[in-house]
Amino acid sequence: MINLVELRSFKCFEKEVLKLENITLLTGLNSSGKSSFIQSLLLLRQSYHQGLLPDFGLALNGDLVAIGTAQDALFEGAVEDQIGFEVTWEDGKKGQWLFNYDGIADVLSLNSQPTISEIYNTSLFENSFHYLTAERIGPRPFFETSEFQVRQLKQIGTRGEYAAHFLSVYRDEDIPNLSLSHPKAKSNSLIEQVRAWMGEVSPGTKIERKVSPDMGLVSLQYSYGLSNPYRATNVGFGITYTLPILIAILSAPAGTLIVLENPEAHLHPKGQAMMGNLLALAANCGVQVIVETHSDHVLNGIRLAVHSGKIKPDDVCLHFFQRIEQNGQASSKVSSPKIDRNGRIDQWPDGFFDEWDKSLDALLEPAQV
Repeated sequence: MINLVELRSFKCFEKEVLKLENITLLTGLNSSGKSSFIQSLLLLRQSYHQGLLPDFGLALNGDLVAIGTAQDALFEGAVEDQIGFEVTWEDGKKGQWLFNYDGIADVLSLNSQPTISEIYNTSLFENSFHYLTAERIGPRPFFETSEFQVRQLKQIGTRGEYAAHFLSVYRDEDIPNLSLSHPKAKSNSLIEQVRAWMGEVSPGTKIERKVSPDMGLVSLQYSYGLSNPYRATNVGFGITYTLPILIAILSAPAGTLIVLENPEAHLHPKGQAMMGNLLALAANCGVQVIVETHSDHVLNGIRLAVHSGKIKPDDVCLHFFQRIEQNGQASSKVSSPKIDRNGRIDQWPDGFFDEWDKSLDALLEPAQV
């Protein structure tokens, strides 16, 4: 598990050290640094899989993230023309990467690298990793298949584009973390667990798939009770957007790193709270989760999981990102509220999930004539 990440002269960060736990929630206003933090990890993984690490450099553009050029990556007020990342794992292993700045280049040369080669065997670089971007695949008549990504690497795609194929291949295998087993599921198989947890979003939903191997496509159909099956395009966005998240969580063995952006997208409040609860349960089973969210319901789902003893408060980390400006220089500031055993939070910085209270205060004032 990753314990600490340090960023130096990267995008909106001059120098920032962030602690990570079993589940880490990133929140804050738009363009405050949440995605930039996630990108730091994705850049390292991306560069490793492009063959540039451990020996050559940093790939700013690839399948996981596209930064642009070095000008887009360097902190505007950087004193030195270098970008640095440092990652510390719970077993004490540490990776320190320093890259040279080069104007319009989209690959930064390596100035220094870790001396411990075993860090490349961790979930950040290996197949025990899932990243789902905020812009996931919506309802489609057909979804892509990939024998290499699904069978060889056990990946579902950054947009969830291979989720349907993944479910088709591993549908009858039991989920690795039985503590995540839904009490209403018919069995511990992946398909039954996905159906049961999807029922928290859309009660009674049954998922079926049809594979066309000669065309490299798979289709999904949904039914409710005795109803005829419906195509994915005739069912709400929330189900299709949620499916890859459920598959990633339920299929992940302990030691997996899952990075999620906006898991609340297209979900009603109950479904968002359920998502927070499920993420907390997975984190308690040894899956490390980093989640970027704007949803107070996701936060409350995690808080309720703490309150009910499903996860320890020390295993939850909250980071609130703010954009600040000093002497004409914009940068990010991060504050980290703590959560206690009762699920209560010790501080609520301005802008930290307080919009409901502000709106309620305004509504309690007499209306202006």
